[in-house]
Amino acid sequence: MGNNWEEIAKKIIAKETKVVERNRGKIPYTAKDHVFDDWSDREGICWWTNGFYGGTMWQLYNATKNDLFKECAEELENKLDAVLMDYDGMDHDSGFRWLPTAVANYRLFKGKESKNRALLAATNMAGRFNINGNFIRAWNDWGDGRDTKGWAIIDCMMNLPLLYWASEELGDPRFKAIATAHADTAIKSFVREDGSVCHIVGFDPTSGERLRDYGGQGYGDGSSWTRGQSWALYGFILSYMHTGEKKYLETALKVADRFIERIPESGLIPVDFDQPAEPAYIDSTAAAIASSGLITLYNIICDEQHSDEYSKYFASAEKMLSALDELDCDYDPEHDEMLTRCTAAYHDKEHEFPIIYGDYYYIEAIWKLTGRELFIW
Repeated sequence: MGNNWEEIAKKIIAKETKVVERNRGKIPYTAKDHVFDDWSDREGICWWTNGFYGGTMWQLYNATKNDLFKECAEELENKLDAVLMDYDGMDHDSGFRWLPTAVANYRLFKGKESKNRALLAATNMAGRFNINGNFIRAWNDWGDGRDTKGWAIIDCMMNLPLLYWASEELGDPRFKAIATAHADTAIKSFVREDGSVCHIVGFDPTSGERLRDYGGQGYGDGSSWTRGQSWALYGFILSYMHTGEKKYLETALKVADRFIERIPESGLIPVDFDQPAEPAYIDSTAAAIASSGLITLYNIICDEQHSDEYSKYFASAEKMLSALDELDCDYDPEHDEMLTRCTAAYHDKEHEFPIIYGDYYYIEAIWKLTGRELFIW
């Protein structure tokens, strides 16, 4: 690829410095008319994406040592204390909220308060483990009549590193045991023979029996929701990093192979690989997440095997990142968003709009290519 990743990194830093200066105090999810919204109020503070802007701040601080990014990240982390005191607001997405905030802070500065927050979040997440079915329950009941006590989702693979971190930090194997039990269930119950994955799987919470899977945020039952593929690809390689268990590496490779063989010529990733040709909805978050995961996968396997056989993973990441850079990135410092065509779910009313975790994973991937990354997973 002809991209100069170093120049792209410099453009990101120049843009984000301006963005942060005018958005201090916000916890954004999306942007309207190029201005970030704010989910830091009482109604929005428990939203699952609320750690990603803090993670972006820490990645930028690690690259620049500009204290503005550090101060904004710490302010956001403090705001998330309200979530730790709200049982209904806690769910399996503790990893997404406290790994990019409290754990990132602790990795850099070893502060007691950040350690405490992350351990409280990890303990709550561990408490969601269903011993009958060996899975971590995704959500609390939503009050709409649906019984979600037996529901688990593929996204949780990316939350497991919070439990691995807690085990490593405390020297306590319980958290790791829960994480690996869930990962083993994900291999058996979520990953299909062809390497695609289910989004939601329902278990009987008493017997642990697998009942069925659901289409969730993808096109439909049995389809291949691309962001779910990305969570699985990245999540299994992280479980391998934390445990050394070859089955997680093998699963990551299986999911990665299926993903990269379906990347369109354009390099832009659809919301679902099985969606109709029209409307051709794009989800750039899936591309960014998968790219970062593929770079990690490539680096790990090359370090271990010293072989160019796996260069397809790196090349696929570069292809997707090039497409994002050329076709979907807004580097205008007067506009808050970076990626412009992200989609939360295929059947939502709104498609192809900015979403904060798309920006985070795009920056993380570029940082991996330029040696700037703060590892937080």
